[in-house]
Amino acid sequence: MTDQTLSKLRHHWNVNSRRDFFTRAGSGLAGIALSAMLAEDAAAATARRQAPPDPLAPKTPHHKPTAKSVIFCFMEGGPSHVDTFDYKPALLKMDGQPIPDSIGKPKLTAQGTQNNTLMSPRRVWKQRGQSGMWVSDWYENTGAFVDEMTVLRSCWADGINHVGSVCQMNTGSILAGRPSLGAWSTYGLGSANKNLPSFVVMSDDKDPLGGINNWSSGFLPAVYQGTQFRRGDLPILDLKPPATISDEQERNQLGLLKSLNELWSRDKTEDSELDARIRSYEMAYQMQSAASDAVDLTKETEATKKMYGLDDPSTSVYGANCLMARRLVERGVRFIELYCGSGSGWDAHQHIEANHTKWCRASDKPIAGLLQDLKQRGLLQDTLVVWGGEFGRTPFNQQGDGRDHNPWGFTMWMAGGGAKGGQYVGTTDEIGMRAAERPIHVHDVHASILWMMGLDHLKTTYMHNGRNERPTVSAGEIVKEIWT
Repeated sequence: MTDQTLSKLRHHWNVNSRRDFFTRAGSGLAGIALSAMLAEDAAAATARRQAPPDPLAPKTPHHKPTAKSVIFCFMEGGPSHVDTFDYKPALLKMDGQPIPDSIGKPKLTAQGTQNNTLMSPRRVWKQRGQSGMWVSDWYENTGAFVDEMTVLRSCWADGINHVGSVCQMNTGSILAGRPSLGAWSTYGLGSANKNLPSFVVMSDDKDPLGGINNWSSGFLPAVYQGTQFRRGDLPILDLKPPATISDEQERNQLGLLKSLNELWSRDKTEDSELDARIRSYEMAYQMQSAASDAVDLTKETEATKKMYGLDDPSTSVYGANCLMARRLVERGVRFIELYCGSGSGWDAHQHIEANHTKWCRASDKPIAGLLQDLKQRGLLQDTLVVWGGEFGRTPFNQQGDGRDHNPWGFTMWMAGGGAKGGQYVGTTDEIGMRAAERPIHVHDVHASILWMMGLDHLKTTYMHNGRNERPTVSAGEIVKEIWT
């Protein structure tokens, strides 16, 4: 403090000496400092309320990813691996015979069986591509892309019923409540775009068994949950405002809602659903143009639509979903799940020929069109396409002409996104009942998908109830053979 400043203050406070000044001013300096500190804290708190950290901001992956996006073609209800991608010559020869004692009779579902004799596939099998991988005529079109695929023939799961098994294939647990794989990927990587959800779910018939639990964020903040696109011409409900509402009016309404919600949430920092709701309003506004463009299939050429099967009623629904998935990938959506036979359509306890003929036809051309379209646009190298259901089906008959649930050994495949093409990983036994060589659990599948996206499942953690939770619960290993 200069002598000139001190002189002015002494005159203002009517003191005669430097000692008198500091005696009278000392008690006030602490108050001044305290006031300044409180003002700074208040300003910082206001800044935090006005600009909280964006939970969807892009994050650095743990390692260099091979896939920027994932498209999971989920065949809900349990497709039969021994009738599609897991060729079993021995089963053809053993048609009508009892289950071998060496295999062991599994626990069956409550729907009953008839004799439990082995039932061979009725399909025509061919070796496809340069790799010579076996595919049945149920997947004639998709089979043309085996040289892009790693076929996992030794998958296994814990559940035996649909609800629990669909839940596990999505969340890692047969019990609802854990975050879905798509939610974990968004939590670990953030969003690659600002105008669309990072995690999108589409179905082709009914809602999947278990509903929103399959794309829930579980104990993660609600902002990471999946967004369901509906069937039909308007996949996103209430996307456009009424014609009588101007853009300025809508922005004012959203601003008021945001202010009210932020005011209400000041002492509710742990309410992630409220935070997600606040962000959803802004996302909805941003989506009005971006999402309308993304789901507008009229902009595609007729040749492209035909490639996906949009010209055929039996393939048009799933074909539209696959085409929309490609458009979303182009716009930076990280995780897309496409249910085929949603509502357990593939569940064929009887009449498997009629059942699987319907759903293989519904999915074969659309999936082939998706692979071809991604490849010719240069997107397949960065997009991991996954095919599979919650489990497979037994090699023995049920109710004469159907097959029971089989979580002990079934097939999934991956294409693009760094997956090595034209190879098998793992095998089931001679009749396709149980995983034999290189068993691959659902946790291993999840760990591998995350790894290809750049995330180590052991390092992707979230503290919940005093436990550092991770996507694969307490198990799972990376299946390196997929890309090495």
